[in-house]
This record gives sequence, structure tokens and C-alpha cells, in this order.
Amino acid sequence: MSKRAVFLDRDGVLNQAIIKAGKPYPPQSLAELIIIEDAFAALTKLKATGFSLIVVTNQPDVARGKTSKDIVTAIHQAMMEKLPLDEIRVCYHDDADQCQCRKPLPGLLLEAAKAHGIELSKSFMIGDRWRDVEAGQRAGCKTIWLNYDYSEQQPAKPADFVTETLTEAVSWITRN
Repeated sequence: MSKRAVFLDRDGVLNQAIIKAGKPYPPQSLAELIIIEDAFAALTKLKATGFSLIVVTNQPDVARGKTSKDIVTAIHQAMMEKLPLDEIRVCYHDDADQCQCRKPLPGLLLEAAKAHGIELSKSFMIGDRWRDVEAGQRAGCKTIWLNYDYSEQQPAKPADFVTETLTEAVSWITRN
């Protein structure tokens, strides 16, 4: 029997993104990590309905020399301790690296699906940026866009559901 998963972006979905000039950025230290208020309750509801919860996150600041893998690892360890997540998968590359794991390419989702026997057509991708929505679409998942009106590109193809909160996203998933 195949599994269902909810893939989640990290910054802006599970933790507060740091907004500068209308654009989201990741926390640069453990001290800057603030878990979104409704994240634990929302994820607990998904776990109770049988979904695997897998974070898929681009962290190009490592490749850009703005942060270290150690800091990213510490943030992920704290998130694993505070939230009912099954796994966190990370792309540390920048666009110039042309890897398959950097969203909007679906590599992180495809790798997780293969490793865990996940049926992508019965799974969901929740993200706050166009790259997340496109990666989910390319992988064959239903997509949810948390629209925070960032000053950046919008998804080229509309997400299956658009909302402003993780709680509303989870409610939509459990209804569908």
C-alpha cells in the first residue's frame, strides 16, 4: 500500500520568514528561528489522518557563503524536536549549480517519494513561493500556496488552493 505525504516548505510555512523589502529570507541563526503559531496543531492533525510530513527546503545561503550547514542543521534539529515531522530534505545549491534538487525542480519530492513509497498523486505540497508550487506541480502533487503577497514572481500555473494560513491549508487537505 502506498503512502500519502504532505511536503512542506520550511521558511514562511513552518517558521517565520524574515521579510526584507517585501522578500522572504531564512533565519540566520537558531535565535532567529520562530515556529509559526499554528504549525504544531496543524501538523498534528495531518499526522492523525495518516500523512507523512516531509520538509523540502532550498537553503542556497550555504552555497552563497551567507550561512553554514551547521546552522541549517541546528535549525532543523530544533524543528524536528518541536514539530511532528518525519524528515527534512535540503537543497544547499544555488541556481548556478543546476542541480535537480533545487525547487522549482521536483528532485527533493521525487527522492522522498522513492525512499518512502509515497504516491505523489495522493500527496500535497504546501509552500509560500512560486518555486514550491511549481515543484509540487512537476512532481504530480496537489499544491497549496500560502500567499503572503511577497514582492516577487507569482506561480505561473495556479495552485490547487490558495490561502494565508497553514491551518486553512490543512483543513482543505483533510476535506480533500
